[in-house]
Amino acid sequence: MSKSILHFNGLYGELNANHGADYIFSELIKTRSQTFGWVIRPHIHNRLFQIFCVESGKAIFQGNNYEKELTGQFVILIPPMALHGLSYSPDIKGRILTVSDTFVEAAFPGQTHILASINKPVFMVDFGGKQKFKQIQDLILQIDNELFSERQEKQFMVKALLCQLFVIFYRMFEVGAGTRIKDSAYLLHFKKFQHLIKTAENDRTITAFANDLNITPIHLNRICKSITRKPAIQLVHEHAVGEAEKYLKHTSLTVAEIAYLLKFEYPNYFSKLFKKYKKVTPLEYRNGINNL
Repeated sequence: MSKSILHFNGLYGELNANHGADYIFSELIKTRSQTFGWVIRPHIHNRLFQIFCVESGKAIFQGNNYEKELTGQFVILIPPMALHGLSYSPDIKGRILTVSDTFVEAAFPGQTHILASINKPVFMVDFGGKQKFKQIQDLILQIDNELFSERQEKQFMVKALLCQLFVIFYRMFEVGAGTRIKDSAYLLHFKKFQHLIKTAENDRTITAFANDLNITPIHLNRICKSITRKPAIQLVHEHAVGEAEKYLKHTSLTVAEIAYLLKFEYPNYFSKLFKKYKKVTPLEYRNGINNL
């Protein structure tokens, strides 16, 4: 087993990609997946959103400590830094749209609630009839046609089509999401906090995170509880435990090495924190996976 989780700045298999802030790409699922024997190993894209629009066939999605089998018509939306792998049936028919996070953010200035709603892989299988799926599929095809055309101002058209696509997704999320959080300032701070958690280079206190956001720790907790019903420190801990699960499952790193990677000064504290949330020690968790 590898000592690290696969990370790609570009598409799967592109080891030295360095795409710009306006990167967007469209391709058939089979174009890349058949090259790897229809199996895409669990990996992470550092700065890319991906939209998988499947018309027919079967896929098994592998996320962080779970698997999901999907067949027929479905859409998967994967945000940056989300672990994901996919195994396809050879008869899979569909398309993948890949977009840089900065391009998506530029398409929604001031609309932080739309992007804040996409913080983990989303599976769409119930479209309330075939028309909604066809609407999504047609928008992705229009984006594909624009990307590979020589039309004037195609970048503006692509951005407009992308906006329509994400608004459709957001409306679908909102159907079952309950009360909408209307305070855009809260959402902006929360999204920045999520980014700080993911990119922190050392073990940081809630006070340090709050200082980076130019707010008080009390206000940061108020924001987190308003949006997730969880205090800020719990979100920090849950992120660390989630990252630990990835390394325990997909690498051969020792528990101490994982603790070091996750910026824990003391491996024993890391193990206690992991057990608090998962009810087993990191070693017991790994042994359980190996036994399965």
